[in-house]
Amino acid sequence: MSRQLKLFTAGERVLQYVPVVVLEIAVKLVGICTRVVARGARRQAAAHQRRVSPGLRGQLLEQRVDEVFAGYARYWLESVRLPRLSSERVDRSISVHGYEHVAEGLERGNGVILALPHLGGWEWAGRWLADQGVAVYAVAERLADAEVHKYLTDLRAKLGVHVIALDSSAGSKVLTALRNNAVVCLIADRDLQGDGISVKFFGEETTVPGGPATMALRTGAMILPTAVFHSPGKDGHIGLVQPPVAVERTNGSLRDDVKRITQNLTDELAELIRRAPGQWHLLQPNWPSDRR
Repeated sequence: MSRQLKLFTAGERVLQYVPVVVLEIAVKLVGICTRVVARGARRQAAAHQRRVSPGLRGQLLEQRVDEVFAGYARYWLESVRLPRLSSERVDRSISVHGYEHVAEGLERGNGVILALPHLGGWEWAGRWLADQGVAVYAVAERLADAEVHKYLTDLRAKLGVHVIALDSSAGSKVLTALRNNAVVCLIADRDLQGDGISVKFFGEETTVPGGPATMALRTGAMILPTAVFHSPGKDGHIGLVQPPVAVERTNGSLRDDVKRITQNLTDELAELIRRAPGQWHLLQPNWPSDRR
């Protein structure tokens, strides 16, 4: 068993007994400690935060990056705890706004694409959706550590979320899920495969996945920009589902339509990120200037 997998399994056993208030303190400490142990990742996170808030500098920027890493720690701690929480506990710990858009999409019978940024705690929403009796699928990057990848896939299965590994067969599996009128969750703010669509994202050219637009055009599924925010109040989480992005064919080429829809979706994701930029835990290079 790898060291990383041992940490996950030990955490799953221990975290069920830790009060929420203790976890809140722990994640804040994690955020501060990264000033010493994760300087490279902090520099990348700071670059992304300056894209969202161009005037952010100095100590305010450092504090924002602390928030990013605290939120990322909270995301993982919650994910590990979720399978052991009751449906009642999950339901009362999230306030969902805009679910009527999901219901409308399912009523139409063509499936629903929830397009999300790396924001807040989306695993909580996956569990909540599954508890409502919705068939939920999520496309996930295949991790280098096969044991950890299997652990996380099994963990999400316990939440009621079916994982589709991001490989050569992912597209056909997503199509099948949508044609079976399922909800498919797609992280849409990072181009993992390097073959995405060129867009303006926070005013700078980069590429993002074209999958949501392509799948919607092929199936008639709704694309719903979605985020799940950590909340300091009693709910703990706020799920926000925005109205659907317009999906339609024009007289232009298919690629032109995919590009237009993807740009509109990216603009919506940017607005969701601006609502809580400190919860945007994208830590990898995401623009060409990052790599330079």
